[in-house]
Amino acid sequence: MTSPPTRLAIDLGASSGRVIAGQIIDDKLQLTEVVRFDNAPVQLLDSLQWNLVELWANILEGLRIASTKFENICSIGVDTWGVDYVLIRRDGMVAGPVYNHRDARTRGGIDRMTAIVPADRLFDATGLQFMEINTLVQFLSDRKLDPSPLDFADGLLLIADYFHFLLTGVAGIESTNASTTQLLDPRDRTWRTDLIESFNLPKHLFTPVLDPGTRLSTILPTVTRQTGLPASTEVILPATHDTASAVLAVPVNDFAPAKPDWCYISCGTWSLMGVELDRPLIHDECRRMNYTNEGGPTFGGRSSTRLLKNIGGLWVIQQIRRELLRRGQSVTFAEMVDAARTAPPGVTSIDPDAPELLAPPDMIEAVHDHARRTGQPPMRTNAAMFRATFEGLAHRYAQTLAGLESLLGHRIATIHIVGGGCQNDLLCQLTADACGRPVVAGPVEATAIGNLTMQMIAAGDQAGIHAARQQIARSFPLKTYPPTPPQKQASST
Repeated sequence: MTSPPTRLAIDLGASSGRVIAGQIIDDKLQLTEVVRFDNAPVQLLDSLQWNLVELWANILEGLRIASTKFENICSIGVDTWGVDYVLIRRDGMVAGPVYNHRDARTRGGIDRMTAIVPADRLFDATGLQFMEINTLVQFLSDRKLDPSPLDFADGLLLIADYFHFLLTGVAGIESTNASTTQLLDPRDRTWRTDLIESFNLPKHLFTPVLDPGTRLSTILPTVTRQTGLPASTEVILPATHDTASAVLAVPVNDFAPAKPDWCYISCGTWSLMGVELDRPLIHDECRRMNYTNEGGPTFGGRSSTRLLKNIGGLWVIQQIRRELLRRGQSVTFAEMVDAARTAPPGVTSIDPDAPELLAPPDMIEAVHDHARRTGQPPMRTNAAMFRATFEGLAHRYAQTLAGLESLLGHRIATIHIVGGGCQNDLLCQLTADACGRPVVAGPVEATAIGNLTMQMIAAGDQAGIHAARQQIARSFPLKTYPPTPPQKQASST
């Protein structure tokens, strides 16, 4: 009996990566984790850079293992975080450092950017929020170098595009990640050549963007030899921005609605909270509130936009754990959640978006300094610190929800949390309580699921996004957290 088609998602987050196989069996999507590996930036002198060579080695090993486990591997797709990029030479070799978006060179970059093009014009052109991590700010920071790699590079690829290039030899920039550069028009998904000229960037770097679902090519012979995958294995572009893939996996019954009654939180190292719309929302109030319009998948002639805000996410708690391990205190994330439950609620709240928490050398010292600076009670135990971190994230979600509802002009009824954070029962309940909305948690591997789903739609294995979301809802466990009545929240732990 012929085995079902197998699709492979290479899902790279800002702290870990994985290769996950997906198959449709008995009308349900089934996942198999092939391999999981760390993804940590490297401090080189005064810069913070990605270790792409190690990532590529881990990807190849994951593909090799997959080839030994599955008989009918048909396609591969890569999704990653946004904004970061690779400059390449004509021969395909890397032309300069591959910086991590938390690298300190971008400090003050927004002021440098808006001194060249005013903020209102820039937002009207791109619909993107102003953050120092954005690709354009990074480009301008690179311009401070003498000489800048931008000046002698022959090509530009975002991170997922780079790995697609290593798999196929075909260079292209996919639209959902391109929408995070602050150089793409969200209305028609074309480069704003006027901005490229205004910022004196090399025009030849900005090749036409590709849509999710594009069947790029079959894999290179060198990849076949190193992995054992069939030479016929295709690379099909998913929504390469991991949040775009995660939103595709939200188990709802519509696609790109004009008036959504649900919002999503893609909760990982970063949290991305927003709504899926049928169009960009670009006006002065959206710019003032610093919400962003990023591209989503297209299907059946309909385009989708992710109106959202970037939130610090689980970065703070991840870095607290890392610092505890460095100090010789072994603790798991589950143990941190359990400890947080024992601490009194509503005492101290850590803002995950505080600038001093972006990339401090010691996160524990940084959160204690943050509490002192903001006039809050000290956190005298680790449990209190963990609790303050989770409560601060939930409060940030509530603020973001209020902003979304203000921009949309109507109430959001339900919050969907997808990604690794949906496994955190405490955070899900705190979010429901802070927002006063039911939270539906799941699926966990949303980015990989969205990646695989786009491949399946493009290959004809799945009828479309609406059908795929229905299948996702019946394929993976979901848990609903009703908000606790306000009178009971004060005593809740």
